Amino acid sequence: MTEQRAIGQVIHYWTRLGVAGVELSDTLKMDDWVHFRGATTDFQQRVTSMQLNQRFINQAHAGQQVGILVADRVRPGDTVFLLED
Repeated sequence: MTEQRAIGQVIHYWTRLGVAGVELSDTLKMDDWVHFRGATTDFQQRVTSMQLNQRFINQAHAGQQVGILVADRVRPGDTVFLLED
């Protein structure tokens, strides 16, 4: 069974770009699997594109606000969970 650990919260969503603005409370890396969950949001995906200050990055840390390309719409206040084996 895969465990989930909260690592951040959605603070913005850019509809045209399909990008979630996420404020992290823990480390997130490229290729990690995450779960976006909220009142009407519930999907999992692999992190395939992540930016900090409009520059592509491979890893982000607690306290940073990053943009993550998402497969579906997210909403401010949605929680981001890291999926762990």
